[in-house]
Amino acid sequence: METEKEKEKKKKYRVKRFIHAYAKKANRHLILFFKWTLISVVTGVVVGGLSTLFAFIMNIVTDYREKNDYILLFLPLAGILTVFLYSAFKYKNDKGTNLVLSTIHAQSEIPFRMAPLIFITTILTHFFGGSAGREGAALQLGGSIGNQLGRWFRLDDADKRVVVLCGMSAAFSALFGTPLAAAVFSIEVVSVGVMYYAALVPCFFSSLIASYFAVSFNLREIDLSGIAFPELGAINALETVLLSMLCAVVSILFIILLHSTGDLFRKYMKNPYVRITLAAFVIVALSFILGTRDYNGAGMNVIARAAGGEAVPYAFILKMIFTAITIEAGFRGGEIVPSLFIGATFGCTFGSIIGFSPSVCAAVGMTAVFCGVTNCPITSLLISLELFGSEGIPYFMIAVAVSYFMSGYYGLYKDQTIVYSKYKTRYLNRKTRN
Repeated sequence: METEKEKEKKKKYRVKRFIHAYAKKANRHLILFFKWTLISVVTGVVVGGLSTLFAFIMNIVTDYREKNDYILLFLPLAGILTVFLYSAFKYKNDKGTNLVLSTIHAQSEIPFRMAPLIFITTILTHFFGGSAGREGAALQLGGSIGNQLGRWFRLDDADKRVVVLCGMSAAFSALFGTPLAAAVFSIEVVSVGVMYYAALVPCFFSSLIASYFAVSFNLREIDLSGIAFPELGAINALETVLLSMLCAVVSILFIILLHSTGDLFRKYMKNPYVRITLAAFVIVALSFILGTRDYNGAGMNVIARAAGGEAVPYAFILKMIFTAITIEAGFRGGEIVPSLFIGATFGCTFGSIIGFSPSVCAAVGMTAVFCGVTNCPITSLLISLELFGSEGIPYFMIAVAVSYFMSGYYGLYKDQTIVYSKYKTRYLNRKTRN
């Protein structure tokens, strides 16, 4: 029989061994925390700084274009220069943001030359009046720089992919001014149904640091926080559900139009110079026929007007057409801001027709269409909160839930993976429809 003294001694030994083992784990976690803090700070500073410079130049060229209509006439030359640059850098088969997602899936590698290419060619697109966003370009810019930083830090492949995610978050945050949404977007967009939580801490740190640059230079273009959201009642809820369902349909149509236009271009105009030149002439002609420049560039001013309750009823259709022609012909830019434009103008029009606040409907429309095209419900909720404030939470939750459910397995990005079903607790592991 053991004596009480021996039992006490064994108990103390077990406690001591537990504390020692926990201390070893805590020390290992602390080292990892400092490692990723350092990497995320460097990534946030480098990518945030370059993305802020990118945003600053974009604002300059956009202001110049809006004050000088003649610059639109040179869009065909900008297209030719874009194709030439990609050819000169021996980078003809550009997959855009899909390449970044493919890298995170460990299926390909992002060349560092993507960073200067996307930087220069996106500026060309916006300067001369192509219809595109800038955040899609930011994801490629951030992903490319992040991948190169991973090489310089001599990280293994798994850790390098985390730095790519950090770069995406930092670039998105610096350009869009929504650090929380930017941090979550990169870890949510890659695989639907699974989030890369291993990158949560570094993505948050890099996103917040990059956001500091944008705030310091006052680069946030529009303030949408002034919308008054009424208390959610039964009628308002039903109207919000209907709008969200329609926005899901609009998001599917936008995705189909984008990819179908690209397929038609590649089938009937195989020469990239001919394709981009003809597309540029179509954009220029449509712009002058319509007598407005609302559909050139990102269209942030149109989003602001829609949030204020004013939108042309068919604006969302024209933006889809302009953006599909621009991006699928070979011009560089992104699809995210155009999707916000489409959602805002469609929502505003819907509100005007049914007699519900056009401003509230514009905010709901932006949230729902963004969710529908990206399949990112958490990011959609966060971005709506950062743009519009917390008063609209009930509306945004309805918009996100309904749009995510009704948009099916369509998505902007061909390399986005649907890991788990939207409708059942079932493993799918398939690519999005487009």
